[in-house]
Formats: sequence, structure tokens, C-alpha cells
Amino acid sequence: MTLEDQLSALAGVGIGLAPGRTVAELLHSFPREAYESEPFTLLLFVLGIEVEAEPWGRRFSERVWNFDTECVHGPGAYVEITRRLCLIAGRPDALTDVRDHVDLGTGEAWLEYTAGGRRRRWTVDVVDDWADPMVVSYLMDELEGDGRRFHAMDNGQASVLMLLTEDEARRLNGLIGEELIVPAVPA
Repeated sequence: MTLEDQLSALAGVGIGLAPGRTVAELLHSFPREAYESEPFTLLLFVLGIEVEAEPWGRRFSERVWNFDTECVHGPGAYVEITRRLCLIAGRPDALTDVRDHVDLGTGEAWLEYTAGGRRRRWTVDVVDDWADPMVVSYLMDELEGDGRRFHAMDNGQASVLMLLTEDEARRLNGLIGEELIVPAVPA
């Protein structure tokens, strides 16, 4: 299946390139043959990362994130996880006043934010530089709704995360030939 046909099929389930992103940028990361020899799997992974060319910091898609769970390197890590999950949900301001504290040396960490007028604070379990799956699942719970849940496609120690309706997930399962994982992050 051509890369363009894969993009068209994914757009049919609500997953597309972010505004301004191009096929040429996708081809900067991997050759066309790589995308077309393993339809959808590589493309979904790449849609979940940043464009690998200047200017840096641009995402391929706003609906997909390749979440590498070995990402907690200190303060700000859970703020970034929260920000990315809000963006995937299409609700960048759903969780506000986000703060965290991460001290890998002492094993002390917490995350706090406001959701729907309620202030939340979670103690984070520190295990090396791995994200605490329970805290990530709490964040996902805050953002799920209107028939949409976080789904994941396994990518080794990472997961390609998407917020989908059951119908979108069913159609995507048919395209990729495997079942997406729900809940996306087992608590």
C-alpha cells in the first residue's frame, strides 16, 4: 500500500498529519519502501514523533504520541507527559497549573494539576527513569470522555498512544491487523 494511501486510510479514522507537515518530511525519517513494506505500523510510529529536521520541535501529528516510558529524567518530566496527553486529547488546557517534583536520587516525586476546578496531587512511584504507569493512567482518566478512550499500539518499551472512539479503534484495528491495547497504560 502506498504511503499516500496509508495516510488517506488513517485520515478516515481521524488520524492525520498536523497542519503544515508533508510526505517529504516523513520521507526524511525513513525511505518510502520502509513505510510501504509494513503498512501502517511504521507510519503510526513516525506520526507519534517529532519531525527529524530543522526547525526542531514540530510534531508529525497532533493525535498520536510515541510515548517512551523511560522518559523521567528529573523535574518537568510529568509536566511534559501531561502536556502531550492533553494535546492528543485535543484539549491543551484541560489540565492546568501543572507542576511536578522529581528527585531520582531520593526517590521523591509528585505531580499536581487542576482539572475541572479540582486540584489533584499524586505521589509518583520512582523506579529509575520509568514513568509511573498509575499516575499516567490517572491523567488519561481525566482526559477520556465523550466516548473516547486512550488506545495503544505496542512499540517495545514505548507505546504509540491515540485517543479514539470505539468505532475508530475498531476501524484502525482492521487497518493494522492487530488489536490496540486498552487501557493504553496498564495501572
